[in-house]
Amino acid sequence: MQALMMNSQLMISSILKHAEKNFPDVEMVSVTVDNPRHRQNNRQFARRCRQLANVLKRLGAKFGDRIGTLAWNDYRHMELYYAVSGSGMVCHTINPRLFPEQVAYIINHAEDRIMFVDALVLPLVEALKEHLPKLETVVVLTDRAHMPESKLPGLLCYEELLAAESDEFDWPEFDENTASGLCYTSGTTGNPKGVVYSHRSTILHALAGSLPDVTGASNLETSLPVVPMFHVNAWGAPYAAMMVGTKLVLPGPKMADGETLTDLINSEQVTVASGVPTIWLALLDYLSANKMTVPTLARASVGGAACPRIIVERFRNEHDCTVVQGWGMTETSPLGTVFCLKKGMENLTTEEVTDLQCLQGRGVFGIEMCIVDENNEELPWDGKAFGALKVRGPWVTRGYYGLSDVPGDEDCPVDEKGWFQTGDVASITPEGFLKITDRTKDVIKSGGEWISSIEIENAAVNHPDIAEAAVIGRYHPKWTERPLLIVVTSAGKTLGREDVLGFLQDKLHKMAMPDDVVFLDELPHTATGKINKLGLREIFADYEFPAA
Repeated sequence: MQALMMNSQLMISSILKHAEKNFPDVEMVSVTVDNPRHRQNNRQFARRCRQLANVLKRLGAKFGDRIGTLAWNDYRHMELYYAVSGSGMVCHTINPRLFPEQVAYIINHAEDRIMFVDALVLPLVEALKEHLPKLETVVVLTDRAHMPESKLPGLLCYEELLAAESDEFDWPEFDENTASGLCYTSGTTGNPKGVVYSHRSTILHALAGSLPDVTGASNLETSLPVVPMFHVNAWGAPYAAMMVGTKLVLPGPKMADGETLTDLINSEQVTVASGVPTIWLALLDYLSANKMTVPTLARASVGGAACPRIIVERFRNEHDCTVVQGWGMTETSPLGTVFCLKKGMENLTTEEVTDLQCLQGRGVFGIEMCIVDENNEELPWDGKAFGALKVRGPWVTRGYYGLSDVPGDEDCPVDEKGWFQTGDVASITPEGFLKITDRTKDVIKSGGEWISSIEIENAAVNHPDIAEAAVIGRYHPKWTERPLLIVVTSAGKTLGREDVLGFLQDKLHKMAMPDDVVFLDELPHTATGKINKLGLREIFADYEFPAA
């Protein structure tokens, strides 16, 4: 028996139409290269999106074409998100911080013919143009007055293109499983792999992300996504915010600038913000050094890497702000788990709540997860057993662009039972809280015991004089492998090996205690800000532990 419900397709354009009708006066504030504080409302935004859809048509873009973007978090990038996908094309966001050869590979692999580029990133395109044979059109995201000089022929101006077009456009309706977005992973080995999002997966992801136990997005909030729009759709914020009428504050190229972020939070009365741990540590240090506060900021979402306990404590103690840690991947759109207390936890002590905040959160509806042992047998949720983490759900990829999506094939990340193999090692508590203990490639196997590099790193960065820390396993003649702790001290601070080991003595079990501590001026990082463990292994390829 079939139901008698309307079979409306889940379209990204429907979010735009909803926002224009129901939240026409809600503001979108942006920092751009040509305007330090641009303002427009959703009514103006929707009109410009329709003009942009007409621009795409005039430029010859066809249904299914990949349209590249090299841009920061601002209103023009938002317009591309909606106009490109709403027209039936694929919004291909590209990380400008990747190595140039990776950027060239990604553009060529996706076969982008049209590229929209921020003025600050134009030099990268100029340097790569001769290696991009299929790229035909480059549009600079600015007005005529701020168009940069360039050797690229036929460079187009975004604002001029929009001004020449009508603001009348009928958004087409098509199969909700049509591709809407494309984002490449930035692993440290091999070529980046493309994850293709659909209209359906994007809408469901935004709906789940807006739930009270997830982000609690609403018309009453003002959101500052510091996480880049060129990486995993800024964790879904551009869609969820428009869906519920949240005011958006977009920091443009100033995502790592403490002064700008503080001014945006305070002047625009930001209540929620999202970013990686390094961003929040830098902001906290800026606030402390300048004796400033962010009184309206109620929640700071953290993802992309394990959140050090000191971030949780400093936000709470210095700014009365709650840290909400989550876990996800490019392949999961990225929402997987998010911190939120459950009923019955009201009487937990501050320390007990902090312990939970330092985990990766608990599952949201739409994501199934399990952990398995080396024999692929499912392990219990007891908070003790740990194994390989697998997930599945309607916004989890089943394959990579241009590679096999047949379960069991070498290039397919999904197993025969439909589980995506995350590459993480984790445990899950009886209450459903996820604890990522390591990446499968980073876990240290010492004397038959698995040691979490993340556990050691988190303990180390809680030292007030340690700015960053990383742990890798190195060969040991007795234990096969032992942890080596690599430390960057805070500016102006000096530490010795014994200082660090003494600090860790009562914070780690005996087998997890590093056998040595070495100091570097800085750690290598990937383009998304994560510590590059592969680079560290190369630096310390010939390292030998001191004799006991």
